[in-house]
Amino acid sequence: MSNIGNDVQYKIYQTMFNPDPNRLPVIYEEWEAKAREVLEDGPFYYIAGGAGGEDTMKANLEAFHHWKITPRMLRDVEDRDITVELFGHTHPFPILHAPIGVQSIIHPDGELASAKACVQMGVPYIASSASTQPMEEIAAAMGDAPKWFQLYWSKDPDVTASFLQRAEKAGYSAIVVTLDTPMLAWREYDLKNVYLPFLIGEGVGNYLSDPAFRSKLEKSPEEDPTAAIMYWTQIFGNTGLTWDDISFLRKHTSLPILLKGVLHPDDAKKALEYGVDGIIVSNHGGRQVDGALGALEALPLICDVVQEQIPVLMDSGVRRGADVVKAIALGAKAVLVGRPCMYGLAVAGEQGVTEVLQNIIADMDITMALAGGKSVSELDNSMLTRTR
Repeated sequence: MSNIGNDVQYKIYQTMFNPDPNRLPVIYEEWEAKAREVLEDGPFYYIAGGAGGEDTMKANLEAFHHWKITPRMLRDVEDRDITVELFGHTHPFPILHAPIGVQSIIHPDGELASAKACVQMGVPYIASSASTQPMEEIAAAMGDAPKWFQLYWSKDPDVTASFLQRAEKAGYSAIVVTLDTPMLAWREYDLKNVYLPFLIGEGVGNYLSDPAFRSKLEKSPEEDPTAAIMYWTQIFGNTGLTWDDISFLRKHTSLPILLKGVLHPDDAKKALEYGVDGIIVSNHGGRQVDGALGALEALPLICDVVQEQIPVLMDSGVRRGADVVKAIALGAKAVLVGRPCMYGLAVAGEQGVTEVLQNIIADMDITMALAGGKSVSELDNSMLTRTR
């Protein structure tokens, strides 16, 4: 049973008489501001920016504002259960670390720092295809801790198959297939800053270490790194995919397959028809389609179709514990946290990610209790009121 919320906040309050002048932030906006101070324009806006005029990023946040929690009283919330079961594994919190690539541009320890923070917190880490550290190194740093692998579906089928097989062999327990990035979006800040980190060798660790990828090169990446990166530009993403290609994934992995980037109910129906194991409602944090629907707006539409036949998770716009509570009340089994973790990473590496996750989890636990919730599995939309 959980009491993490009180434990975390009273641990902070106990420093009242001996304050640490270098204490890390608690407030999300302060994490972001400190990250802005330590990062150059290119890396900061690569993380903080979105597609086009960033209307989708705004829509993600507005979607949470439109739903208001209506607390219930005298519900005996002394002993709370904030665990969640996903694909036969019980996790202590309904939170996962979202897949985020090129973390080496944010902090020298990159993905390894984030992964180790997740081990500390008991939060599943989703390793990105676009990580700078190869998936095997991340897995080794995590030991037996829960970890999933996110797949960018390459135009080269041999590379896609190899990634799937490597992930399963390395001990990842689920595959998250990102569907909303068959090509890079029009991102105004990245274009303004003329910044695409892959071209300088960041975020391509899985590719440069991949036997199928290396077999397509005339010279090894060590001998001719420029040619290797140019080949990456030719095969990253795949705009020719259709639903029938899901069978290709099944051929090359026995792990559960989740489709990330689903916003339309008809795509949720297709996902069920094609037998996938889970859906992640997401608009890539507003980084792909400008003017798209906020992810939380889409969540209940997807859940209405799925009817709990498979787990539905969500990301995009989660900033605080109340956001987690709202998403779960609207049908999400768990949520993925992205940008807040990256600001923590920029400011303080592994410890920064650990504290960001800890604070969100504590806030979620307290908010759920104060709203009259005793278990995340019992939260539903009866505790919410929609406003405009």
